[in-house]
Parts: sequence; structure tokens; C-alpha cells
Amino acid sequence: MNNLLKEFQHAELQRQTRRHFLKECGFGLGAIGLGSLLGSCGTSGSETAAPALPDDPMAVRMPQFAPKAKRVIYIHMAGAPSQLELFDYKPELEKYHGKDCPAEFLEGKKFAFIQGVPKMLGPQGKFAQHGQSGAWISNYLPYLQSVADEITFVKGMYTDQFNHAPAQLLMHTGSPRLGRPSLGAWSVYGLGSENQNLPGFIVLASGGKQPDAGKSVWGSGFLPSVYQGVQCRTGGDPVLYVSDPSGMNRDIRKSTIEAINEINRQTYEEVQDPEILTRISQYEMAFRMQMSVPEVMDVSQEPQYILDMYGVKPGDGTFAMNCLLARKLVENGVRFVQLFDWGWDTHGTSASGAIEIGLHDKCRESDQAVAGLLKDLKMRGLLDETLVVWGGEFGRTPMQENRNGQVLPFMGRDHHLDAFTIWMAGGGVKKGFSFGETDELGYYAVKDKTHVHDLQATILHLMGFDHEEFTYPFQGRNFRLTDVAGKVIKPVLA
Repeated sequence: MNNLLKEFQHAELQRQTRRHFLKECGFGLGAIGLGSLLGSCGTSGSETAAPALPDDPMAVRMPQFAPKAKRVIYIHMAGAPSQLELFDYKPELEKYHGKDCPAEFLEGKKFAFIQGVPKMLGPQGKFAQHGQSGAWISNYLPYLQSVADEITFVKGMYTDQFNHAPAQLLMHTGSPRLGRPSLGAWSVYGLGSENQNLPGFIVLASGGKQPDAGKSVWGSGFLPSVYQGVQCRTGGDPVLYVSDPSGMNRDIRKSTIEAINEINRQTYEEVQDPEILTRISQYEMAFRMQMSVPEVMDVSQEPQYILDMYGVKPGDGTFAMNCLLARKLVENGVRFVQLFDWGWDTHGTSASGAIEIGLHDKCRESDQAVAGLLKDLKMRGLLDETLVVWGGEFGRTPMQENRNGQVLPFMGRDHHLDAFTIWMAGGGVKKGFSFGETDELGYYAVKDKTHVHDLQATILHLMGFDHEEFTYPFQGRNFRLTDVAGKVIKPVLA
């Protein structure tokens, strides 16, 4: 290892960058000004200087106040499931089925696809009330019906974006544009990780594709990149290249990482770039993950009744498997687990994208596992300190989608800004509670309207942070997840 270290040190000494030359070799006032500029990296004053990272950027840190939720499992159904088939029962909409859409629903409105005057579409699910709370849940989700009393429904949600990618970015980063940190990244930046052998923020994706917004929905944005989500796979190596390559054993890999990180530490002492600390942390984490990740991601030792509760078979790589892995991950100290499941976009252009077929199939694939996750967390005493969030990026219209004024071959609903439903369970929210209402046809949120930023503010509050005070300096001002808006949804708090 000593020889390898010397080679690295020699190479580093040979690399005298133009920046280093100008800082060290300038003369007079110009050199002082240049050194000041390079040292500040474009910031001015303590208000905009990036906070110094600890030697271990993933070390456990205290929140601003006592949290109700120590960890989060966020389940995002990419494509936006229809609230009108699942949770937001509108018997009046049944009476309008097949009739022309009221003119007031169309005036001044923009839709992703609807043109002309579409027909109204009644709810396709059969609704009934469940649990002592009397929650309305359709027959599309029979397993979720059994845990209705664990759930808080937020039915007055609305958003600013009706296209998938910007709406997903808004939901997870607080902005429809690229470059902002995700909710999971903010969480581990604020709290660190309870398990130093696992990433604090892990992502599991199913449904055959990534979310429309891509990996930016779990990115770190302007936060140090150590806080971005780590995507794991449910087949083969959980993380690519986590296994030792042919001809290299664990001891050799350890020596290599120690040598590289010694150079990184020397470089950090010289230039004080926080991304170098990120690089050090990631090398060390990658080495520790070789042992910890395969063990945690192995479900072969789970008892059969647990597998049956979720409806999984070891190695099947489905959404149900990801729900079981989410429980194992939070049980082992992972701070934020993000599940993405693609395929919930029900337009009616094909059978797989139809409410009567595609939506029904997606519910059948996921319902048992989600209910099993809530039951399993509760059984292990984890639910009270684990916040589970379920939802999409926007809602669906009470009208049947048409294109070019023509009715589509299957039943589908267009993207909708003004009304949708999310639900939360555990982690400091009320049990068996419903907050917010839409109008009699499910078009507008009319009572206790809840913006995406309000949801984000509430999640941060449950994790022990004031969303207005939890900030990071970037490009001359302090940024926060909720931008300049948002309020905590206090009625849903337990």
C-alpha cells in the first residue's frame, strides 16, 4: 500500500492547476483580489457561505425540535393514480356519466390532451366505508380497506403542474425545474444516517421504467452530493459493482481506498472543497456497503408468513418485494426510503392505460404489499416512528379524456391540477382521519385546500424541522424545500 500511496502523492504534486498557480504566484492588489474571489467561490459574507460539513457528513445530527417521525417511506405511484376510482367517492358524478362536461369546467382551462367538449366519466370503482373511521375506499384496493383506521387521507391536494416530469419534480424537490435537492436529500442533510454502513437515502424503482423526471427526483441538487439517493436493484447485485471484481479481494480493495482517500484528505486541506469530503465519504461507504447491503437486501431468511403478508417471492423484483425491502431498510436505520412504481398513467389510449384494465391491474399488483407494509411496521413497533406517504404527482379529471375531440377506445382521465388525494400513516399523523374535500363532481378542492408545498412542510415538521428555517445557502440566498410558500397541515397531526 505504501508504494501505491507514494505514486498517488507524486502524481498529485505534479498537477499544479492554473487556479493554484494564480493564487500562489500572483503579486500586489490584483493577487489579493483574485485570491479573495477564488476563496469565496462567488459567495459574499457569512449569510451565503455554504455551511462547513463535519468530517463525517452522514453522522447523526439533531433536528430543530423533537420529531414524531425518525424515518420516512415515500411511495410514489408515477403517472398519477385516479383519486376518483380509489378514495374520493362522488355519487353525484355517477349521475353525470356520459353527459357533456359543464362549460364552467372548460372555460380558461388548459389540459394535457382534452380538446373540445368531453363527456363526464362516473367512478368505475365500487365504494364502501371501512373501519371505525368510515373511510371511503373502492373495491380496487381490498387489502388497504383492512388498514383504513391507520390512515390519514388528504383529499384537497392541488398542484401547479399538469405534465408528469415537472409535477414529479415539484412534488419531490419543491420546484418544477431541475437543480433543487429532493425531500430525501434534505432529510439526510438535516438528520444524517442512523446506520453508517448503509446510505441514509435509498431508492427502489419498479414498473419497468424510471419516473418521467428521471433520477433528479432523488438527487441532491445544490446540496453536497453525498446526500443524493442511492438506487438499489432487487435482482443481482443490489448496487452495481458492489461485489469485488475478479482478481481483487477485500483486503486489496481496502488498501486501494485508503490510499485514494489519503490523497483526497490532503487535497481537502489545501482547497477546502466540501465535495472532496463527499468523495471520501462515498469511497468509505462503498467499501462498507459490500458487506451490509447484500445482507439487508436478502429476504431469503424472512419467515413464510411475512412473504405471504406482502405477496412476494424471493428475487421476483416486484413492487411488493420493494415494500418488504423498505421495511428491512428502515429497520436497519435507513433514514429515507423512496419507492417509485411506474405505470399509473391512465389515459384510455390502450388497454394497459385504461381505468377498467390498467388501473385495476396496478392496484392488484400493489394493494396487498402496501397493506402488508403497514401491518408489518405496526407489528414490529416501527409504525409510530415511521412516516409512510402514498400518492402521485397530480390528479385525474372527472371527464373522460378525448383526443382531437374524439372519444378514446378505453376509459381514461386526463391530468388534473385542481384536485387529488394522497395519504399518510404512522409517524405522528392521526389515525382514521380525512382532511379536505372536493366539490360534488371531484373537480375542485373546495375545503382545506392543500398545496404540494404544504405537504412538504408537514413532512419536514414531522421529522423535526421548521420548513421556513431549514435552509441551505446557494447563489446568494438561502434556499428551502418549500421555496417561499407552504404551511404545516396542523389538523392531520396526532
